[in-house]
Amino acid sequence: MSHLKRLAVDAWTLALAAAVIARVTPALADEPRKVSEPQVMREPAEIVQVADAFDDDDPFDLQLSLGYQTSWESSQIHRETSINQAGLTQGGFTASNLNVAEYKHTTSRLLTRADIGVYKDIALVLRMPIILSDDRQLNGTAGSDGQQSIALQGAPGEQLFSLPFKSPTRSGIEYLAVGVDAAIMNQQRDATKPTWLFGIEGRFNVSEAMHACNANSKAGQFQCANVSDINRNGVAGDVTDPNSTPPNQSLEGNFAGGRKPGVSRGTTGLEIHTYLSRRVKYIEPYGGFRALLEFQNDSSDYGAVDLKGSLVNHPPFRGDMIVGMNVIPWEVRDQFQRLTLDFRFTGTYVSEGRDYSELFDALGSSDAPSLRNPNFAEYQHNPQCDLTPGVPCNGANGVSPSVVNPGSQKVYFTGLTDVQQHGVYTLSTEVTVQAGEYIKFHLGGGYTLTQGHFITFDQACNPNFSGDLSKSGPCHAQTGATNSAYTGSGIPNPNFRRTINDPGLRFKVDDGRGLDGWLSATVMF
Repeated sequence: MSHLKRLAVDAWTLALAAAVIARVTPALADEPRKVSEPQVMREPAEIVQVADAFDDDDPFDLQLSLGYQTSWESSQIHRETSINQAGLTQGGFTASNLNVAEYKHTTSRLLTRADIGVYKDIALVLRMPIILSDDRQLNGTAGSDGQQSIALQGAPGEQLFSLPFKSPTRSGIEYLAVGVDAAIMNQQRDATKPTWLFGIEGRFNVSEAMHACNANSKAGQFQCANVSDINRNGVAGDVTDPNSTPPNQSLEGNFAGGRKPGVSRGTTGLEIHTYLSRRVKYIEPYGGFRALLEFQNDSSDYGAVDLKGSLVNHPPFRGDMIVGMNVIPWEVRDQFQRLTLDFRFTGTYVSEGRDYSELFDALGSSDAPSLRNPNFAEYQHNPQCDLTPGVPCNGANGVSPSVVNPGSQKVYFTGLTDVQQHGVYTLSTEVTVQAGEYIKFHLGGGYTLTQGHFITFDQACNPNFSGDLSKSGPCHAQTGATNSAYTGSGIPNPNFRRTINDPGLRFKVDDGRGLDGWLSATVMF
């Protein structure tokens, strides 16, 4: 009996010790949720959170967020050159790259968002970024403002634009986004599985698309002229020409004597994203992918570049790879309080595409004839070929087999340029403080590096249409010795501008850097 009593005492002692340890040991994040525990602790990392509905005693979720973001971007703009003259190595010039300008871009945004729970782990997401101010400028760098006649030379006797250059301040609604987020898996519902979110979002223009503008226009010129207003002075000229692109442009809705600067991208976007996370005690690593496809709206200046011979007439595709870690150093379950730290890396691939580059305003508002005068969309059979019957018109007789078709569509330069593919790399961190059951605050920042790339990358010929000499124009090659017959190598690209797209004259962006900072508050119902 004494032996059994001793066993019983030991058992009671162990039970009492376990109870004391359980009493003083804080609950771990990966423990099963009790019915009495606050539901706030069920929430995963911010990137995979989904407002839901019809869940336990919480039939409906609504989250409203309001934030402010400011961004600073800077880069160096260079230009190819084959000039090799004494003195060009001074002031930072080299034989291969001329220093052109330092680009600065500052943007302030108001971030509005609503997440509406639809069903368990399914939410409707509404977003509307509002640009409060968007300022862009170009300044001389390493002496380039003293060498503008060389660094910014167009055709003989032309200068493409002048330094310093400033764009007008833009403001307005950037886009309206409507999307759906769904957690395919939820670790808090099934501890054996991670949290896996999938979402899709449509982005729609609700304000005027951007137009190339010059805040310091010369006297008698418009800040934001129509693309077919060759002299930027409002004289009708080609403005009502049915062959202009876009057709029948008018001067209504003038902004200081022209169009408005606009603020949206003039596209309709489709964004798809998926993220996966797994919480282990007080850390939650995550990763995922995001892709953005944009489709140009014909009502924007993109409509002027969507032509048969154009090699690239669409906006670039953007693909993101995201990896990060959410750290929860402190939380108090029964008071709905939590502090989280988010550390993230985002690597972005930007494909080749026609885009609003760092020189969009400067080149698009240029008064240089090589950029303002229209190209023609097509070439046609040369009538001179018919003057000598029976003689093939293939270039062997010194007569070009094709000439410009003056009745084809006139193509004006809008400032949109073919931008080379490149990478963008961002390191960011965010602190989230959940102060109570119904409110939390976010404070974050990021640093971005952009890979160097050409921003005037168009090519003269489109090789996808070859063989027809009557439409090939300058896109041909000789089949043999000098003065031999031509063979077609494509059709001309009507968006090609020799003074900015020819190898040796192209512009390039280097040393792209950016800083972002944001602050937001979310109210949860």
